[in-house]
Amino acid sequence: MASVYRRYTTLILDLGDVLFRWSPHTETAIPPRQLKEILSSVTWFEYERGGISQAECYQRCAEEFDIDADVIAEAFRQARESLQPNEEFIALIRELRSQSHGDLTVLALSNISLPDYEYITSLRSDWTSIFDRIFPSALVGERKPHLGCYRKVVKEMNLEPSTTVFVDDKLDNVASARSLGMHGIVFDNQSNVFRQLRNIFGDPIRRGQSYLRRHAGKLESSTDSGAVFEENFTQLIIYELTHDKSLITTSECPRTWNFFRGKPLFSETFPDDVDTTSVALTVLDHDPELVSSILDEMLSLVDADGIMQTYFDHSRPRMDPFVCVNVLSLFYQHGRGHQLSQTLDWVYEVLLHRAYHGGSRYYLSPDCFLYFVSRLLQRAHDPEVQSRFSPLFIERLHERIGAAGDSMDLAFRILAAAAVGIVCPRDVEKLIAAQCDDGGWDLCWFYQFGSTGVKAGNRGLTTALAIKAIENSVARPPSPAPSPSPSPASSTSRLEIPKPFSRSPSPKRLGMSGPIRFGHFLLPWRRANKVSAPLQA
Repeated sequence: MASVYRRYTTLILDLGDVLFRWSPHTETAIPPRQLKEILSSVTWFEYERGGISQAECYQRCAEEFDIDADVIAEAFRQARESLQPNEEFIALIRELRSQSHGDLTVLALSNISLPDYEYITSLRSDWTSIFDRIFPSALVGERKPHLGCYRKVVKEMNLEPSTTVFVDDKLDNVASARSLGMHGIVFDNQSNVFRQLRNIFGDPIRRGQSYLRRHAGKLESSTDSGAVFEENFTQLIIYELTHDKSLITTSECPRTWNFFRGKPLFSETFPDDVDTTSVALTVLDHDPELVSSILDEMLSLVDADGIMQTYFDHSRPRMDPFVCVNVLSLFYQHGRGHQLSQTLDWVYEVLLHRAYHGGSRYYLSPDCFLYFVSRLLQRAHDPEVQSRFSPLFIERLHERIGAAGDSMDLAFRILAAAAVGIVCPRDVEKLIAAQCDDGGWDLCWFYQFGSTGVKAGNRGLTTALAIKAIENSVARPPSPAPSPSPSPASSTSRLEIPKPFSRSPSPKRLGMSGPIRFGHFLLPWRRANKVSAPLQA
């Protein structure tokens, strides 16, 4: 499945301090501070624009800074020879190009003199092959952050700025790119930039699924103190989201279910609970007679107020509205929801008065409560329940859209909204942007143990939720306004780029016609006629 989440189709990279690094051990004939002053001088800017020769530049700088021209020449020779290609970054660009199947155009735009540019192209590293086109400022006749520099590249390559990502180590240069509508990334931390680029140009669903497959059968939960433990509940939710039993490990429970697999965390024994049992009987196939008998047993756990208790243990009277929603889902799935009318009333009151905002004894996220309610409404085919809950539920969803939250909160919220046909583009953008470099999503706290307050979560669950949330959102796009098709290739003269500095255009480079925008991402498009943009030899 090709990526349908990529809004961006062009990547523009700086060279110095992005694709190339200076050796930290470099020593030059001029102190670093004075070297920086030379590099920031009007004379040097004119040199990088191709307005003067190297000899003239060095002579002017010698006069301006009272340094011998030969000393300046030697200092820049030493600095130039210390340049080292950033092979990790080059490998990442190759990875992104390969994953794009020819739909990603990669350009370079660098403030660099022609002699320096000729030098770096002579290096043994095959770095030039990652680019479709390279724009040295000396040949463009402009340098960053001057807007004219960017506009020439946009015009030359017939680019759409809103589908272009620009990476540079200097904020001034990035700010100019952003002012023209590009997505700017400051190259401040390599791992952070790698993560951003993979999230922008990669397929979040494919990457997330790959993470789950690599950790299949090992998606265990952990506490906020770092303790890893085995439990059933999260495994069952992962299965409901993925429908893939190879990913999970659960206990063999002949009747009711226990939260833990094996030894409990905080005691020698732990009773079975209605929460885990309800989810298990909801998502796994069981004999109808067995399910009916378990429902009968659960009815014996209702307290004097008609509220379902949490444990199959009368010595542990605990109640939790989140748990009650999952129990109601089970009962309504089997046509017996009417037997828990008082529990249903309480859940409605919790929704009405927003009592879920602070979490509960066992759960932490208000968005989790809304997600559980969405599961209930999908199973409760009673018209009275639908007419009573749906308007209030939708109102509460709208209150949460755009609210702060971690990746799990966002995924719960997006899934709950998608269940009633609501899409939250900004929340989806945030969720996709939060994807980790390994394809999964961060560990988020799903629940807490009531007796200790210890929090627990599961990266597998966060990842499964995120994948499902993105899938469901794409299946229900917001009312889109097709963006204009790109204009035909410009007939104006192109920059004369020497042969060694260009590479042939990708035969698969395509124009876009009528893309459907979804936040920062591009939903399925149809291919237009190829836009001819030959490189000049």
